[in-house]
Amino acid sequence: MKEIFENNFEKYENPEKYDEMYSKYQDDLLYLMESVSGIDKPIIDLACGTGRLTIPMAKRGLHMVGVDLHGGMLSRAKQKADDEQVNIIFEQQDCTELDLDYKSPLIFMTGNSFQHFLTNKSQDALFQSVKKHLLPNGQFIFDTRNPNIDELAVVSEFEESHVNIENQTVIEKHCEAYNHQTQILDCTTHTEIIENQQLIHTASDSISLRYVYPMELYRLVDSHGFELISLYGSWKKDTFMKDSTSMIVHCQLK
Repeated sequence: MKEIFENNFEKYENPEKYDEMYSKYQDDLLYLMESVSGIDKPIIDLACGTGRLTIPMAKRGLHMVGVDLHGGMLSRAKQKADDEQVNIIFEQQDCTELDLDYKSPLIFMTGNSFQHFLTNKSQDALFQSVKKHLLPNGQFIFDTRNPNIDELAVVSEFEESHVNIENQTVIEKHCEAYNHQTQILDCTTHTEIIENQQLIHTASDSISLRYVYPMELYRLVDSHGFELISLYGSWKKDTFMKDSTSMIVHCQLK
């Protein structure tokens, strides 16, 4: 099943760029820190990437385990953990086929990584894998984008630009097309890097993201033996509404 994920890795081939884009985001960290009070057993961060959450949580004295399938992202996470002098267990594994030597009271997966599970089969396998590694009454927390029908109904083309850490202008031209039958959004990005008004580099990458709807989430949670503790519209615990950007799912084993 890991081919589903490995064929969808283009956006993660530059771990340093990933950190540059997302390292300052902390809303999910603040939410999670409220949920770990009193936990002295290993906490599992699925699709941990470069350790954006794993490392700061370990620095707060928590026993952290980071799991990811992408070797390059994990290598950067390990290097950052060494630099910060924190002890974290990192495992390169497929989240649908976890084989860890321990169980946890809390497993979480953020960054909308749930959207990488493109099929019903892979979503079911994820829940089964998580359940296998949770202690009794263990909790599973994850996020996913809330599908906006109006936005997904049309092909979206837009352009963004920013200045990177090397003082180069980066222009990104995006195209996003949604397949209503598969519920998958295919996103492609063409990137141009300009230095001293000269084009010095171009690149293209793509990613596919599965959208799920609230009733699908309820079915997944219930059918795999979990009960929903809360469903928020953001990591700041905003009430979930039809036009919320996100769905923050916090569930617990029955």
